[in-house]
Amino acid sequence: MCNSKPSTATVAQPIDDISLAGFFDASPVATFVINADHVVTHFNKACESLLGVKAVEMIGGRKLGQMFYNYERPVLADLIVDRTSSEEVIDLYTSQAHRSELIADAYESEGFFPNLSVGGRWLFFTATPLRHANGTIVGAVETLQDITDRKLAEEALLKYQSTLEELIEKRTMELAQANFALKEDIARREAAESALLSRNTELNELNAKLSMAQEHLVQSEKLASIGQLAAGVAHEINNPIGYIFSNFGSLEKYLAELFQVLDAYEKAESTHGNALTVAELKYLKKNIELDFLKEDIPTLMRESKEGIVRVRKIVQDLKDFSHVDANPDWQIVDLTQGIDSTLNVVNNEIKYKADVVKEYADIPNVQCMPSQINQVVMNLVVNAAHAISGERGKIRLRTGVDGDKVWFEVADTGSGIPKDILPRIFDPFYTTKPVGKGTGLGLSLSYGIIQKHHGTINVQTEIGKGSTFRVTLPIKQPDTVPNGASPT
Repeated sequence: MCNSKPSTATVAQPIDDISLAGFFDASPVATFVINADHVVTHFNKACESLLGVKAVEMIGGRKLGQMFYNYERPVLADLIVDRTSSEEVIDLYTSQAHRSELIADAYESEGFFPNLSVGGRWLFFTATPLRHANGTIVGAVETLQDITDRKLAEEALLKYQSTLEELIEKRTMELAQANFALKEDIARREAAESALLSRNTELNELNAKLSMAQEHLVQSEKLASIGQLAAGVAHEINNPIGYIFSNFGSLEKYLAELFQVLDAYEKAESTHGNALTVAELKYLKKNIELDFLKEDIPTLMRESKEGIVRVRKIVQDLKDFSHVDANPDWQIVDLTQGIDSTLNVVNNEIKYKADVVKEYADIPNVQCMPSQINQVVMNLVVNAAHAISGERGKIRLRTGVDGDKVWFEVADTGSGIPKDILPRIFDPFYTTKPVGKGTGLGLSLSYGIIQKHHGTINVQTEIGKGSTFRVTLPIKQPDTVPNGASPT
């Protein structure tokens, strides 16, 4: 209470007729007070309403712990009166209590009390010390607020938040799985598209190869037919050439004998007694130019015989190249003769582009399939001719012996083979020639033939200077069976 003297100014008058109990009862906040002996001295109406206990049942007693906890236990106000340390307070209230930020030695806490009302209540409570003028704690005031609805709302909110988080997590997982499945599906589709494109490319390449193979087969069939026709024609020509050559020899003999008779007649002409007959003979000799005929006929016969011999040689070379009369099995043959026969056959391919230089060594006969080796020689010589462009070049053919093997080389002064395509020259259908000029099978077939003969084929090349192909063959095929049978 204030005891100062009143001044002349108007001052607020204290409300002396309001008791402390009336003050507490008028407060809408549930409040109770204990003294230093822990006895309840005040218990307002809001507290009665909140806790469901009459003030007369509590005032003058020490039953607060029993009311809140259903067993004897100090409440927060008791701890303040006992001056319990803050650590002990916090420990007793399981870390839910903490010091007030406004009042010294005051505490705030909250907790759930299952014994209050049906289903229990959540309370927020504060406890503040009551001090004497000298500062001594003479009691404590504790206020209570029902926060059940707020706690239920918070719990519902937390539950809803947890449910929402679970739903979000579930949905996120579903989306992640769906995204993963979508990525896998996209990857599979991309892989399928890539495989399809690759397969389509392979099919296009295969189709191109098949088209080229078909063209090659058609061309090969044509060449085979032409080869058979040429072989047949060569065989047929050989017979009339034979008797023409024979008859030509007889004709030369007959003409020589006729010339002897003419010489005898000319010698007898001067002794002939009939001047008229002598004159007629001189006129006839002059008219038919007998002297010229006697000089020219032998020349004509010699040139004609050379032509017949040349035709006969060409026919024989065709027969040797195609081996239409040969045994198809392995044979012991003169490799040099086969090379010369092949050169004669392909002469038209090279005579306008290059000069052929032969550098043959003395080599033994070789066991092989002659027609196939001739095919290899032909492919190499024709390729050498095609490699020469511009100025007239040279094609050298060499032979030699290396131990139990023989070799032959075809060297040209052409353009050479670039390093990037060198590893592919023996691949089937690979060609650098323009479309329609080559099938890309010449070197591939040659490689296969040489492999079949247990030999090797190598190439040395230099850009701008030419290439040299060397074929090495065993003199005798390994593991052969007698009487010309094929090697195993």
